[in-house]
Amino acid sequence: MTDSAEASSRPRVVLGVGGGIAAYKACEVLRRLTESGHSVRVVPTDGALKFVGAATFEALSGQPVHTGVFSDVPSVPHVKLGQDADLVVVAPTTANLLAKAAHGLADDLLTNTLLTARCPVLLVPAMHTEMWEHPATRANVALLRSRGVVVAEPASGRLTGKDTGKGRLPEPAEIAELARLLLERPDALPRDMEGLHVAVSAGGTREPLDPVRFLGNRSSGRQGFALARVAAQRGARVTLVAAHTADLVPPAGVEVQRVGTAAELREAMHRVAQDARVVVMAAAVADFRPAALAEHKIKKTDRDPDPVRLTRNADILAELVEARRAGQVVVGFAAETGDGETDVLDYGRAKLERKGCDWLVVNAVGDGKAFEVEDNAGWLLSSAGAETPLPHGSKARLASAVWDAVVPACGV
Repeated sequence: MTDSAEASSRPRVVLGVGGGIAAYKACEVLRRLTESGHSVRVVPTDGALKFVGAATFEALSGQPVHTGVFSDVPSVPHVKLGQDADLVVVAPTTANLLAKAAHGLADDLLTNTLLTARCPVLLVPAMHTEMWEHPATRANVALLRSRGVVVAEPASGRLTGKDTGKGRLPEPAEIAELARLLLERPDALPRDMEGLHVAVSAGGTREPLDPVRFLGNRSSGRQGFALARVAAQRGARVTLVAAHTADLVPPAGVEVQRVGTAAELREAMHRVAQDARVVVMAAAVADFRPAALAEHKIKKTDRDPDPVRLTRNADILAELVEARRAGQVVVGFAAETGDGETDVLDYGRAKLERKGCDWLVVNAVGDGKAFEVEDNAGWLLSSAGAETPLPHGSKARLASAVWDAVVPACGV
């Protein structure tokens, strides 16, 4: 395949960059998109180039950078860029850009591209809290979402100067994940979960053996974080109870509660489930813990070590099912391996019947599957007998498929 043919076969992404201080983070978004195989054309505003120079974007993308409609006129970029794109991402999207996009203003190359795009459009806001909460901005966001534009929820945290609050640009890794999801499934982020409170657990618990060692598992927490992230971007209020995770950035718009052991996770999930409409147990909870915790580090000696006695942890999923309120939906996860007599799906069916939850996501694990990887696959089993394959793809894509099935059961 020639270089030009290879370039034309790659997903084509337009990365718009608004004129806010968060424009510097667009460089990392660009790097992530190009390194994952996308052809990216950066279209900044004049204001963005006051924060990051055109040469930086050109070097990272390998493509020219223009801001006006009178550059490279013969190729008609103000029309062609939007027509040819598979996805348009604008990060950061300032309050000014949101207003222009909502009202169809087209006074530079980026706003013209937004008018001509017929692909998914992801706008990622970044502004001060007062600007994000202003009635004009809220009306512009609602108008854009009503037209099918994905306006992401901003993060909370440090803003310009000493200010903190909602309006911070989500981290580049999260923006890149949302971009990949929309390329995989353009309809993956409808605003169909507004008014729902969902509680999600994620990560692997760690059960201390002594002050240094613990019993744990290989869960990275990525699937639980993806479930929380997608739910928040679909409009839900999300509480994420996170055990050990692989240095994952908390999803934008999500309340995160950190825990360590199975006992701590159990307490937190029972507490947050009291007012959640949907409870998702995606955490990998240790089935056992050491019966006794050594006060000091267990030393290596010439004699064989004493056996480690284990005691069983509570079955949190079964307890949540037993305690669920009328109308509450409980979703479980099952990481399974087959053996010579029973396959993964059969083990999943048996677990669904045993636990009594409404839905069960079954993952085959081992050999680079499910744990410590970015992608996932499996099956979604329902208590009503439905079995839906979950094709291989990003964990955000699997999360969106789970929410597609669960949301109608909530009656929203």
